[in-house]
Amino acid sequence: MYQVIARKYRPQSFADVVNQEHVKTTIENAIAQNRIAHGYIFSGQRGTGKTTVARILARCLNCVKGPTNQPCGVCASCLEIAAGGAVDVIEIDAASNRGINEMRELRENVRYRPARDRYKVFIVDEAHQITSEAFNALLKTIEEPPPWVVFVLATTEAHKIPATIASRCQHFSFRSVEFEALIERMDWICKQEGIEAGAEALAVLAQAGEGSVRDSLSALDQAIACCGSKLDAAQVRALLGGFSLESLHRVTEALTGSSPGRMLAIVEDLERNGSNLQHFSREVARYFRNLLVAKVGDVKLIPASAQERERLIQIAGPFSEEDLTRYLQLSLDLFTDLQASLQPRFHLELGLIRMVQAGRLLPIEEALASLGGALPPVTPPVPAPKASTPSSPATQARIPVAPTSNIQNPTSDADWKERLHSTLMEIGMPFTADAVEHSTVTASASELQFTAPEEFMLGMNADDLNQAVRRIVGRPMKIKIVGGQRAAQAAPARAQTAPENETSARALANPEVKRFQAVVGGQIRTVRNLKE
Repeated sequence: MYQVIARKYRPQSFADVVNQEHVKTTIENAIAQNRIAHGYIFSGQRGTGKTTVARILARCLNCVKGPTNQPCGVCASCLEIAAGGAVDVIEIDAASNRGINEMRELRENVRYRPARDRYKVFIVDEAHQITSEAFNALLKTIEEPPPWVVFVLATTEAHKIPATIASRCQHFSFRSVEFEALIERMDWICKQEGIEAGAEALAVLAQAGEGSVRDSLSALDQAIACCGSKLDAAQVRALLGGFSLESLHRVTEALTGSSPGRMLAIVEDLERNGSNLQHFSREVARYFRNLLVAKVGDVKLIPASAQERERLIQIAGPFSEEDLTRYLQLSLDLFTDLQASLQPRFHLELGLIRMVQAGRLLPIEEALASLGGALPPVTPPVPAPKASTPSSPATQARIPVAPTSNIQNPTSDADWKERLHSTLMEIGMPFTADAVEHSTVTASASELQFTAPEEFMLGMNADDLNQAVRRIVGRPMKIKIVGGQRAAQAAPARAQTAPENETSARALANPEVKRFQAVVGGQIRTVRNLKE
């Protein structure tokens, strides 16, 4: 019967374990010095060797030559432990044996001596799933077990182990396996199996494992079943649902060309080929991370082949650190959004287009540098005051009742527009005045109709307009506000300036201020003299 590679090449001694030098050295020294603890906690991500090291520890303790840090591998104990059939090495799956009754049974089992071997070793996998009550039932046993018992608790979530248990055990944290070590291990296995695998194909398999030896070897098994005795990188990548560096480079090409259309074409191709959009967004985030590392750090930190690392350095060249940081953040946000999206295509398209738009942003440092000097101290723009409503005390205190002698009678639509603008500025409503300036005013005997561009609709308030109307004609009129098309890009000069007075006129005439407006855009609504 066929045995999968991950089991066939499972390490049988500490020397075979990939990485985890800090764990191997400590345990080997403890065995050599006869300082064997009664309880161990092995924690770390999946596939890093926790259960494997626990079995090797059991072999070291129960080998006929032991306790030894180099078990013989041929005695009955070594062979039975390697096969998973040793009577005195009890492996418990805590995911399905997590209750208090199972722990009470284990506690009773601890009382009896080993049937044959030197130690009775209990290996509890997924130990974090044991209930609090079950841990409490086991607490005294783990603290003071019989001299022939050793507990090994393996877990991927060490923080869920109660402190009362953790304080009674020695804790070893298993690290994710380095990229080069994974490739070296798989290359050795391929040679043993007579498989031809290039560096790029092995790099794809190692990337799929993400630091897990077992996951990488499972992917290798799958690749061999697909490709046969010669592994092709493109086939392996397609099998595992990965994306090539060149396919991801299409995203940066679209950013370089500032082309939203290219981004939409990328999504269309993904949909046509049946690719997983969430997986693609995750790969895009990883891609920008690698580009950022290639730009600012050590390329050895990039889990990729030497050829891919050189290519990443070339791609990252035209981008700044700030650009790549921004793209990485946007891609991470996009991946998060896609996790709960009912329309993943729309979210992906929107996220990629946002990247293009982010690439068009001009850094404020560049905008200021293009002005050739600092701005004069008299011209800092400040937020415009919000227009007060008719009922607010500020408005009532600021707007006196117009005397009859001041009442005017506009004779045309243009006259209405001009007088409304000036009156609104006088009573402290610059936002409404600006909206009127950009609107079309149509007057009749009892009604004023305003056709305002959509971006100025927020400033059109019927009550505010009637305050100005009462000052002009001494009576209210019916106000009708209609939405229109967007205003032209170039706003009238009148809307670009603040109320005419000596300070604002001097500030707006300053050449540096004019250059700042030309570069940054926007409107200066209020000018304040800092000396006052």
